[in-house]
Amino acid sequence: MSMYSTLEEAIDAAREEFLANHPELEEGDASISQFGLQKYVMQDGDIMWQAEFMAEEGEAGECLPYRSGEAAQAIFDADFDEVELRQEWLAENTLHEWDDGEFQLEPPLDTEEGEAAAQEWEDDNSDSDRSYS
Repeated sequence: MSMYSTLEEAIDAAREEFLANHPELEEGDASISQFGLQKYVMQDGDIMWQAEFMAEEGEAGECLPYRSGEAAQAIFDADFDEVELRQEWLAENTLHEWDDGEFQLEPPLDTEEGEAAAQEWEDDNSDSDRSYS
């Protein structure tokens, strides 16, 4: 699964991937039970998003379950407020890139690099981190 620089791109890609994995369905006939979402802070400070749709609630995926039932279906149908989704994202669920391709919720604090990363990540949790990019 790929990461995208905008939430809209991540949702569009997740919709396309769901339909590709269910070729028997037309877009208007898709029945979505769960929407998963994940936010990443990369080492360079960029924000990236990953999203996925699932036909069954509780289905294992790469992202955190974020919406289910009618709310998940509405997102699939592009009937959602992107600003609201961003505002409701819990900062403590954001994954931070520690090493190339390695992500975790918080940096290890037992090294000088980890302490420096923790300070950078704390600085990143500003209004600009919660912006609409």
